Amino acid sequence: MSKLAVLDDLLERYYQLNYHKQPELQRRLQDVQLWQKQRMQHTHAQQFAEKQNVLMSEYFLNRLYGGPDFDALAEQIARLTRYAHKAEKLIPDNAVKTGTHAIELAIFAVQLDEQVAQQLLEDYHPTEALNDEIMRVTYLKLDQGSARLKQLDMLDQLGAHLDKYMRSFIVQTAFKMCKGTAEKYRFDVMYEFMQEGFQAMKPLKSAEKFVRDFTTMERSIIERVHAGDPNPFR
Repeated sequence: MSKLAVLDDLLERYYQLNYHKQPELQRRLQDVQLWQKQRMQHTHAQQFAEKQNVLMSEYFLNRLYGGPDFDALAEQIARLTRYAHKAEKLIPDNAVKTGTHAIELAIFAVQLDEQVAQQLLEDYHPTEALNDEIMRVTYLKLDQGSARLKQLDMLDQLGAHLDKYMRSFIVQTAFKMCKGTAEKYRFDVMYEFMQEGFQAMKPLKSAEKFVRDFTTMERSIIERVHAGDPNPFR
């Protein structure tokens, strides 16, 4: 069985999301994603501002928590699976494992935020500006606590994979050698997705530590939300 076969299942999950066929839901999803990013930038301002953390924080916000070009990335992943027998000869196993995990995490983030967007459409006017109180009430109503904790567990696993698998000279050399092939066969968006991850890792002594610092604070926010704290995001 192809190591890339799991990507077919992930893409099916992604394309089954309702926002693809509902423009109003898509607009509200974008509102949710923007609020999430702004909230995380504020919550983790001190961590993100440290020089060695800047690139990884940008990768988190723009890639792993819903990027604007994820549709283009999904299209390229779909094409890659059709050439799996060739791609597997070029891409190291550990890079496939780590890349697949990152893609799964990105899709899961969109899935959870879509649920929030749908609830907002049911409870508020579609153009009402989001604020902390609206989001706090919506998170409580959806009871996403367990799912959000799972998301953070997946993020911790990614941090460990980055340190364990992606820092090796062999993996990074193989990745660089793939650039010409990626451009030739129009896998540029996918290549950039992974390249940004490599670049974000370089200044860090440990990607795992960066991620754990991030998820520790996120877990405390989830706990405060579900404990009834009236200001859980501050």
